[in-house]
Amino acid sequence: MEENQPTLMDLIQGDDFFQRVLVVESSPYIELLRERFPNAEIFLVTDDESEAEKYSHQVKTFFMDYRKTRLPFEEEFFDAIIGDFTLETVYSPEDIAAGFSGYLKQTGFFLTSFRNLRHWQVLKQLMNGHFEHFVEKLYTRKDFEKLMTASFYKFVSFMARTKKAPPEILNKLIECGFENFSEDLETEIFLVRAERSTPEVALLKSLYTPEIRAELSRLLHRIEYDVDAEENVKTLAEFCAANEIFGDYLEDFVKEAVFHKANFYANLRKFLE
Repeated sequence: MEENQPTLMDLIQGDDFFQRVLVVESSPYIELLRERFPNAEIFLVTDDESEAEKYSHQVKTFFMDYRKTRLPFEEEFFDAIIGDFTLETVYSPEDIAAGFSGYLKQTGFFLTSFRNLRHWQVLKQLMNGHFEHFVEKLYTRKDFEKLMTASFYKFVSFMARTKKAPPEILNKLIECGFENFSEDLETEIFLVRAERSTPEVALLKSLYTPEIRAELSRLLHRIEYDVDAEENVKTLAEFCAANEIFGDYLEDFVKEAVFHKANFYANLRKFLE
């Protein structure tokens, strides 16, 4: 990890909490995670036998190739999965990314990185008739965002690691028609945080148990579709009181879960009095 450049750790936010985190082929993050989340269970997946042996006494280590073998974890097991360049040397990046998504909790996220196909050094190689990345997949930011969306991630954010171009090369690329939006031509690596849910939905899912959310959703849909609406409005009020579901939370939940909002609120006004 280079000094004075951001790493995947910089994408971890102040209110993030890790109970279990998976490190994929990126063992330098283990000590950093241990310092920041001393009570978290850390798991390491690596196909480097020496790395597996080195960390086997510190974390739960699995000696395997994640690109070829299904990981031995339950669904929604991890709060986060972290690994640099995890989708650059895989046969089907969408399958790997979607597989990781399945191991994440509804409030979890995937931290990874990729080399920018539009970086000036890559473009310079191409202009000179050379390209060294034959066994790697390079992406543009737009391509990677599409990949994450297709792999069931709901919210994706990026952070750039830059390597400045000599002015004459940068000007030449711009003259050739390459747009340098947001200094994209000088971004060597993109760091990515791909979240299983949108921040708003993640907040909704973090406050109450899956069983409470499932029952709340069932009641809302019954009211929405006029299924014993009067009885279910009464049940909803009792359920919210019993589980201390506050008004703002319920309103946000309705925004996310209810499609026919006008009919839902009409029944609520009619039978809540």
